[in-house]
Amino acid sequence: MHGALRRAGIVVCLLGLLGILPRVPRGQAARPATTFAAAIERLSEPEGAFDTDNLVSNEKSYLDVVPALMAGHVSGGAYIGVGPDQNFSYIARVRPTFAYIIDIRRDNLLLHLLFKALFAQARNRAEYLSLLTGRPVPDGLERWSSATIEEIVAHVDRSTPAPGGSRSLRSRLDHAIEGFGVPLVRADLETIGRFHQAFIAAGLDLQFQSHGRRPSDSYPTFRELLLSRDANGRQWNYLASEDDFQFVKALEARDAIIPVVGNVSGTHALRAIGAAIAERHQRVSAFYISNVEFYLARDAAFGRFVDNLSRLPRDGRSVMIRSQFGRGSSVSVVQSIDGTIAEASRGR
Repeated sequence: MHGALRRAGIVVCLLGLLGILPRVPRGQAARPATTFAAAIERLSEPEGAFDTDNLVSNEKSYLDVVPALMAGHVSGGAYIGVGPDQNFSYIARVRPTFAYIIDIRRDNLLLHLLFKALFAQARNRAEYLSLLTGRPVPDGLERWSSATIEEIVAHVDRSTPAPGGSRSLRSRLDHAIEGFGVPLVRADLETIGRFHQAFIAAGLDLQFQSHGRRPSDSYPTFRELLLSRDANGRQWNYLASEDDFQFVKALEARDAIIPVVGNVSGTHALRAIGAAIAERHQRVSAFYISNVEFYLARDAAFGRFVDNLSRLPRDGRSVMIRSQFGRGSSVSVVQSIDGTIAEASRGR
């Protein structure tokens, strides 16, 4: 027994020297790994770089596809998506059993840890959006569960961040984030704090921004994304409906929305997600790819992505949600995954 413990100690020392052990913030005791953290570690691969902060979407058209999703009976199963919180609106419509958010930037994982902490702290939509933007939570919070999204937006717009209030909120959120068990260093918490401060400073005027460049005038504000309607005038943002918000909140509470660091054309992350879905005897219902395919084609990586796509468990109702940009505006479309693979095989 003592010999086994000694050998284990030697292995731990070697792993520490090689830098393989999880990173722990200085002055913070190691927390036991959670199932959530273990899933992230198992599915992720080394991060890559992209030149945007991507705190909010730049796709005005992101909700235009919702009627097509509903008409195609796209529901249940597993959801896969890229990017920030527009995924929650698709998740609210598809109602998957679990979801994976894959992004080449580790910063996207950190942003989703912030969202997860906010869902844990917020009792309803009004409290969530208030906490996200650092605004005071409205009085009579229970009554706000039946408020329209316009009323919630108006509350945030007429409020200002409470002086010093963000420090207390940040402490609560950091404590919640550390409780998720994901190995983080101090710089990670600082990055999460910087992301949150961007929402607080800009409020609902926040826009998508590329590094070193001003936001394009054609990009929607966070306010516009929240209030967006489809071609029939319907509102589908997850914060427009208390029922939708509570569904996403419940998924977050049971660790069923898992942010993953990975390249969709890489050799591990997307394949590992597919294997995890298959292990649950599920299939992909919707894969929101945004306009990532444009960059994959530019970098001669589209073929590898299609190969990964073909490995995902799916059926005839499994779809891709993609965005196409031209002159600053976006068009969102839905296509079956089988159709995407078939067209790619024909060189289209």
